[in-house]
Amino acid sequence: MRLSVLDHGHRRRAKLFLALTSRSSGVDSPDIVKMLLYRPGFGSRPLLELTADAMRGPSYWTAGEREYLAMATAQVHECPFCAVTHAELTRIAGTGEIDPSDPASARPELAAVRVFLENVSRDPAHVDATAVAGLPRQAVLDALRVNLVWNVVNRLANAFGFVLRDGQLETGTRSLHRSGYRFPRFLLADGPRTELADVAARLDGDLPEPLRAYAQTVREASHRITDADVERLRSAGHSEDEIFEVTVAAAVGAALTSFEAGRRAAGV
Repeated sequence: MRLSVLDHGHRRRAKLFLALTSRSSGVDSPDIVKMLLYRPGFGSRPLLELTADAMRGPSYWTAGEREYLAMATAQVHECPFCAVTHAELTRIAGTGEIDPSDPASARPELAAVRVFLENVSRDPAHVDATAVAGLPRQAVLDALRVNLVWNVVNRLANAFGFVLRDGQLETGTRSLHRSGYRFPRFLLADGPRTELADVAARLDGDLPEPLRAYAQTVREASHRITDADVERLRSAGHSEDEIFEVTVAAAVGAALTSFEAGRRAAGV
């Protein structure tokens, strides 16, 4: 990962958990798990609660269909880490109702909401809700909640340089599915809880350059971020913790903007 603190900056309990799970599985902990357990009070707790409910709670959409929508969002953001992961999770969580490699296998309602969510993710200033006009309001809201989660995570995966290492796809996806996207509570007890809206508000004031340009890239084209971009921030005197906060705030802010735009357009 591009920030060393996401590899080595965890609290003792998280380090022990990561070491034990890696030893038992024979595979290094995935980057997404490491990131979520670094400073979990800064947005991770509410994000994980939302994720568990959106991906495995009661919904108009099956678990496999929600994984398919997560994969589609990852494709919009050009996030290979998430696209491959959710394609595999579509197969694991589904009961054969959807083939992640064949868009034609989606039922008409799923195909329609995918078009809508892609529009929400790409251009929240001009959302067209025509595709979902015939869907139940709750179905659209359920889909928007899935989209909100992965509009955050895809940006973080791109910005922090997540990669899939040998064995992680198989062990990581099955572990996520078994746990229902829930983490042990003791791992997330880290100081005051910062809600997602409060995380996003960290960017309300003017940022100095080059942080301002970096945050804009996280929001608009996270797949373009490179090691050199992060190194430029370090060279300008910004700590890794500061870079982490700005990245998370920019990703959450952009995702909330898309979510609200989608809700307004669809009237949900």
